[in-house]
Amino acid sequence: MIAPRLEVPRLEVKGISKRFPGVLANDRVDFAVAPGEIHALLGENGAGKSTLVKIIYGILNPDEGTLSWDGAAVQVADPNAARALGIGMVFQHFSLFEAMTVLENVALGMDGAEDMDALARRVREVSQAYGLPLDPERDVYTLSVGERQRIEIVRCLLQNPKLLIMDEPTSVLTPQEVERLFETLRLLAGEGVSILYISHKLEEIKQLCDRATILRGGKVVATCDPKAETARSMAQLMIGAELKTVTRRSGGSAGAVRLEVEGLSLASEAVHGTDLKNISFAVRAGEVFGIAGVAGNGQNELLLALSGERLADHATALRLDGQGVGRRDAGQRRKLGLCSVPEERNGHGAVPGMSLAENAVLSAHHRLGLVSSLFIRAGAAARFAAAIVKNFDVRTPGTAASAGSLSGGNLQKFIVGREILQKPTVLVVSQPTWGVDAGAATTIHQALADLAAEGVAVVVVSQDLDELLAITDRLAVINVGVLSSAMVTREASVEEIGLLMGGVHGLAPEEVAAAAAAEAAKESAHVA
Repeated sequence: MIAPRLEVPRLEVKGISKRFPGVLANDRVDFAVAPGEIHALLGENGAGKSTLVKIIYGILNPDEGTLSWDGAAVQVADPNAARALGIGMVFQHFSLFEAMTVLENVALGMDGAEDMDALARRVREVSQAYGLPLDPERDVYTLSVGERQRIEIVRCLLQNPKLLIMDEPTSVLTPQEVERLFETLRLLAGEGVSILYISHKLEEIKQLCDRATILRGGKVVATCDPKAETARSMAQLMIGAELKTVTRRSGGSAGAVRLEVEGLSLASEAVHGTDLKNISFAVRAGEVFGIAGVAGNGQNELLLALSGERLADHATALRLDGQGVGRRDAGQRRKLGLCSVPEERNGHGAVPGMSLAENAVLSAHHRLGLVSSLFIRAGAAARFAAAIVKNFDVRTPGTAASAGSLSGGNLQKFIVGREILQKPTVLVVSQPTWGVDAGAATTIHQALADLAAEGVAVVVVSQDLDELLAITDRLAVINVGVLSSAMVTREASVEEIGLLMGGVHGLAPEEVAAAAAAEAAKESAHVA
C-alpha cells in the first residue's frame, strides 16, 4: 500500500455513490489522479469501474458525492462538459464509420466546426508528434484494428486533454503495437497529461502505471504501487480471496486427431469481412490448440465455419474423428460431438431476454435430450442450468434470471459451462475470457484444462496472447484470413508471434525469427 500524494490532484473523486434498481454500483468512492500520473482503475466485473468512469465523463450523474478538477469542485453534466474541462475518453469499442475516411471520422468527433484542410494538417501533426502515424485520407475499413485505435486517440489529443481515460486499450493490439502505445502514453504523461487506465491485464499495469485504485463491490478496497506488487497479489486484492492456480493434469502424449481442417476457403458474408484462404490445421485428443490474431482477421468467419453455422464447399474440408462434416450444419456437428462458444456473448452465445434455463436449451438440446416431441422438458432444462451455475460459480439469483441480467464475466462462465457440461469430443471457443476478471478467467482456464485432460480436443481463438501462451500446447496465427504454420507454444517467441499477427506471410521460420530479432533490436535502439 502507498501513501496518498500531496500535490493538488488533476481529478479528485469524493464520496461518489450511484444506485441502480437492486444494485449499489458505486459506494462512497474516493480516489485522486495527479497531473502527469498514469493511474490504473482495477476491479472484477461488476466492481463499479464502468459506472465510475461514466460519471467522470458525464455520461451518468452521481447520486451522491463530488468531483474536483484542479482543486475546484465541478459538475460534469454531459460529455461535452467533460471535454470542455479537458477530459477525453477512448472507449474499448470504437465508434467509427468504416465507409468514411480517417479525417471524416475525426471531424464527427470534434466539438464545433473546423476547416477540413486545417483539420487534416492537425491530424498529421499530432499523429506524427505522438508516434501514431495516420493518413487522413484513408478509408477506415482498410485500416488494421491498431490503426483504428489511433484515430480514437488522435481525436482525443486534438482537443488537448488534461486527463485521458483509456478502457481496455490493448485488447486488440499486437505486442509491438502495445509497446508503441505505452511509449505514447508515457510521452503524454511526461507533458503533464493524466492517464486513467482500465485493464484486466495486470502485467501491463505493473509495466505502465504509477498507482492503482482497486474496487470491489463498488467500494475502494486498496490503493497500491503496481511495481511493488505482483499480478497475482493485485488479482487477489480485486477478488478478495486467494487466486487459484490453473493446473494441467498430464494424460501422456496427445492422442488421435479429433478435428482436422484441410484447405478450407470461405468468402465472408460481411461487407468488410475477411475471406478464409486455404486454412489447414489438426487438433489431437487431449490438446489445447490456440489461434492468435488481431481482431478482424478472419476469426469470426473461422468460428462460423468450424461450428457449422457456415458450410464448407466440400465435406472433407473439416473432419471430426475422421468423418467429413464440412457439409453438416451446427446441430448435426453437435450431435457428433463438436460444441462451440462464439465471441459475442449477447445475441450469439445467449439471448439476453431469455432465462438461463431457456438459454441452456438453445445449444444443449442436441446432446442432452432437453426437447421431446417438439416440447421443451422444462424440469430437465432447469436442472441442467442449475448444474452450470453450481459448477462454474455463476453469480445469479437463479436459473429463471435473464441472461441479460448477468455481468459479462458471469454470462461468459455460464456459456462456457453450458458447452463443457455437454461432454463434447471437440470444443471450439472464441475469446473465452474476453473482458472478464482474473477470478472468472482462472475458472474458465481450469475448465478448459480439465476438458483436455479428459481427452477432448480444444481450440481456443483469442486476441489475448498472454492467455494463449499460458494455456495452449500449440498455436498458429491468423492474419487477413491466412493461418500460419503451427508452433509449439513453449518454443514460440512473443516477437515472432507479434510479427505474424502484424502480417508477416510466406517467410520460412528462420526468416521470421530474423525479422523478430531485427524488430527487437530496433525497439531497443529507439528506447536507448
